[in-house]
Amino acid sequence: MSNEGQTPDLTGDRGFRTVRESTYKYALAGCALLSVLTTVSIIAVLVIDAAEFFSRVPISEFLTGTVFSASEGVFGVLPLVLGTFLITVGAAVIALPIGLLTAIYLSEYASKRTRSVLKPMLEVLAGVPTVVYGYFAIVYITPALNVFISWLNGTLGTQFPTLGLFNGLSASIVVGIMIIPMVSSISEDAMSSVPDSLRQAGYGLGATKFNVSLRIVVPAAISGIASSFILAISRAIGETMAVVLAAGSQPPDIPAVQSAFGIPYVAPGDLLALYSESSATMTVAMIDLATGDISGGSTAYQALFAIGLTLFTITLVMNVVSDLVASRYREEYE
Repeated sequence: MSNEGQTPDLTGDRGFRTVRESTYKYALAGCALLSVLTTVSIIAVLVIDAAEFFSRVPISEFLTGTVFSASEGVFGVLPLVLGTFLITVGAAVIALPIGLLTAIYLSEYASKRTRSVLKPMLEVLAGVPTVVYGYFAIVYITPALNVFISWLNGTLGTQFPTLGLFNGLSASIVVGIMIIPMVSSISEDAMSSVPDSLRQAGYGLGATKFNVSLRIVVPAAISGIASSFILAISRAIGETMAVVLAAGSQPPDIPAVQSAFGIPYVAPGDLLALYSESSATMTVAMIDLATGDISGGSTAYQALFAIGLTLFTITLVMNVVSDLVASRYREEYE
């Protein structure tokens, strides 16, 4: 008897498969929920303890104070913000152009074999422990910079100050080296996603590889490049161990504010002079408070969370700006 007229049963026994898929679904949802709860818990702890601090120290005094000294009970965050600003700007000056140029080379000039070797080697920098960078700054970078400054002063007759053992310049250099892989990797990925048809159109119009790279590929990948810049700067703002070892724990002095035609400004020389001295950042101050001789529940202890909330707010704003820039300038290709 033939079975050709019967419809085959294609459903099969899906009981166990359904249970397994449901297990995967809820396990993954639990992981996602755990990450969200962790973030919410961190924010809640920062806000609650920072609120306790601001009940003892006015928020205006905290945000506008020019002296930070836990031993004296003075908690002005401006010197720490200035130290963070100095280290971040110095690191950005080093990392952003080098990282972008490296990304252009890897995306547009390097062969596949060269890229397969150089990119992993470059990303190894991101895996080096930050404490190693700090020791590298103390042992090698600071002495080398002092030798260069002495030669410069003797040759050109300049009066650049000699760097101390802990200084902002060495910290800026090592933090800049640390964030180069982030800039180059994300930027290179953004450039590699640009369609080859745009490049071929440029070559068809007679453009050189250099012009195609700078005038076609970079503008087309600007959203990813801008995001890499902002994320790298956020990384520099939150760096801890390398800055603790290289920059020291003394907050910088607020430079004198001058005025010209009623417009306040700070002399560039005063800002540059700060790089030769210790430039403690917000993260360094938090380390000092956490490892210092303070009791739980004291004002100095609560200052940890106020500084942490300030740092969290700054990095959150930077990441939101990164997302806005990426969504605003993102190019979609078919």
